[in-house]
Amino acid sequence: MQAIKKKGIHWQLLLFSHLFLESSAQDFGQTQFICTSVPKDMDICAATLQNSVPGEDLKTTVLQLRETVLQQKETIMNQKETIRELTSKLARCESQIGSEPGDARPGGRRKESKNTMGDVSRGPGDTLTQLSQTLQSLKQRLENLEQFSRNNNSVQATSLKDLLQSKIDDLEKQVLSRVNSIEEGKPGLRNETEQRGRVESTLTSLHQRITDLERGQKENRPLDRFQLTFPLRTNYMYAKVKRSLPEMYAFSVCMWLKSNASPGVGTPFSYAVPGQANELVLIEWGNNPMEILINDKVAKLPFLINDGKWHHICVTWTTRDGVWEAFQDGVMRGSGENLAPYHPIKPQGMLILGQEQDTLGGGFDATQAFVGDLANFHIWDRKLSIGEIYNLATCSSKAQVGNVFSWMETSLDIYGGASKWTFEACRQLN
Repeated sequence: MQAIKKKGIHWQLLLFSHLFLESSAQDFGQTQFICTSVPKDMDICAATLQNSVPGEDLKTTVLQLRETVLQQKETIMNQKETIRELTSKLARCESQIGSEPGDARPGGRRKESKNTMGDVSRGPGDTLTQLSQTLQSLKQRLENLEQFSRNNNSVQATSLKDLLQSKIDDLEKQVLSRVNSIEEGKPGLRNETEQRGRVESTLTSLHQRITDLERGQKENRPLDRFQLTFPLRTNYMYAKVKRSLPEMYAFSVCMWLKSNASPGVGTPFSYAVPGQANELVLIEWGNNPMEILINDKVAKLPFLINDGKWHHICVTWTTRDGVWEAFQDGVMRGSGENLAPYHPIKPQGMLILGQEQDTLGGGFDATQAFVGDLANFHIWDRKLSIGEIYNLATCSSKAQVGNVFSWMETSLDIYGGASKWTFEACRQLN
């Protein structure tokens, strides 16, 4: 009996091995099999199913891992393609930058040449516009000098004026020749950089000669009766106040302005200190209204001055609650509070007329430059009264001068071709 039972078990194992061998060989080809004993009372099919579950889980896990690897491979291929496209675009950009006129600097930035026709070299149309504006400015200055020479019967001034007029005539011929070259598409435009350099050199010489002639008028006018003219929007025309401002817990800033620049008249003045380029700034940039910045905090001012007429403006401020007031032509146009409260204006800075500073004494941006005329710029370390501001705007004999900065030729250094002209407040208006 015992032998019969053992024999039955052997037949069951043999039958199970035969069945498993046939099915596995069909699915996996060459395989290795492990025989496992099955209890006598357990169903062979159930035992086979139970033993096969871990294998199915392992197979599912392997398939999932394989799918993940394929997805990661596809992602890597896409990223490589993106990198190739970006590299190609960067190479094209560098090629375009390298082909433009101007010296290359590390970091891919072009060296911006300071010139008399604009801050950066542009296309033919823009260059012609800049040339026309420069010539018009020089003509206006010559007309003023001619009027001055007639009034003073100056033989030397007349002789120099004739020489300058001849130079301007030559420049106009160059501009006309350039226009013809553009219209006819001549290859002469390939030498645009050299031609522009020659024109700029001539214009620089003209500016210097006119400035020398204008200096002859200084002896005939008081040192405070002058205006500064910034004819072009550049990054190099400006005036620098020779001394810094003191620490101030209140101030009043007043001036005469005339401009028809659009969009925005630019930056009449900016005061920067170490660590803060926007310590005190007056700016009208782009399509934004004029703004006053104190310690980089901003208040919008209700000024409308870009109509080509002279306007007197004043801004007062006190550190207590950051209260400010804005006056145009002697009338208060707006007020507010909480503008940099309890922050005193810091000393040891640099005051620049005509440019906005991104760094102490530099970092000028042509798009933010002031274009127009500026005169009678004064600063007080206190808040002026409404009556005092009205006296300034109406040129009253009671009008005061700034106790922190007063408008004097000897207090300024002028750079880049900005010019000085005689100015009589309220007699020259519009």
